[in-house]
Amino acid sequence: MLNPADILIAPVISEKSTLAKIDNRYCFWVVLHANKLQVKEAIAKAFNVKVKAVNMVNVHPKRKRVGQSIGTTEMKKKAYITLVAGQKIAKLENMGG
Repeated sequence: MLNPADILIAPVISEKSTLAKIDNRYCFWVVLHANKLQVKEAIAKAFNVKVKAVNMVNVHPKRKRVGQSIGTTEMKKKAYITLVAGQKIAKLENMGG
């Protein structure tokens, strides 16, 4: 088992992820090589909660232009975590609105 800090990068703070907290869902940036089981164990260990489901999304690079130079953003991976009813991540409840 890896350390949760090796799997979880940061919580996603956006309008969509803030509204998902109502349905007991939380969103995190995770490392690219992480799978659902590793994310589930990392969340359970880091926040002492029971995880019901994990959904993963690959965020593909986008082309960006600054002046004359054109580049791309980095590839990222997002994990949507659904907790068992009655469970909350207290540290994230007041973040993002």
